[in-house]
Amino acid sequence: MEEDNYLMLSGLQHFQFCKRQWAFIHVEQQWEENVRTIEGQHLHRKANKPFIREKRGNKLIVRAMPVKSNELKITGVCDVVEFIKDENGVEINGAEGKYNAYPVEYKRGKPKVNDADILQLTAQAMCLEEMLLCDIDIGYIFYNEIKHRTEVPLPLDTKNKVKAIVAEMHDYYKRRHTPKVKTGAFCKNCSLQNICLPKLMNKWSVKSYIEGKIHECKNFLIRYSLLSQMFIYR
Repeated sequence: MEEDNYLMLSGLQHFQFCKRQWAFIHVEQQWEENVRTIEGQHLHRKANKPFIREKRGNKLIVRAMPVKSNELKITGVCDVVEFIKDENGVEINGAEGKYNAYPVEYKRGKPKVNDADILQLTAQAMCLEEMLLCDIDIGYIFYNEIKHRTEVPLPLDTKNKVKAIVAEMHDYYKRRHTPKVKTGAFCKNCSLQNICLPKLMNKWSVKSYIEGKIHECKNFLIRYSLLSQMFIYR
């Protein structure tokens, strides 16, 4: 199936955090939990109640809404999509009237210094635009640590940036490419430290590391053999 080659929309955030981390998870299928990932899963379980619609006045709230883009070849789930009644909006299946759509993403922490959260939200909006044949220029991110919901503009230049990043992700995935390590302060917050071994790999290549371990094993076997002979001839 063609959709077998679709990438996970959530991978955008991993890719912006660390391309090597993204490759471990999405190319090599490796994953480890830490406190941050578990807290994030707990928060999303509270938000993600699939197939439940909630009506509040002129607002229709849909949770855990599956989305995809055939243009970008990505698929994922929006934590929440709020549909606000508007005569200039689009029709929604099973609802009367017309609505504008606004994706809402839930995050465990606080606003980041980079734009990883914004790019993920933008990708969700782009999927919704393609699915609903509409334009979305605003979304929202709720940060659990500060208990605050932030309005996020979604301009064309950010959408173009998403397209460029997704294209790079597809290139890596097609080539089964895992980038070399680039260490930084962010390594301390990564759940894959034990797999990546950033400090070690920054000093040695994987080949050098393996060759070093083989050399250590050979030396150990030689010492063990010598000691064994000493005991035999005593």
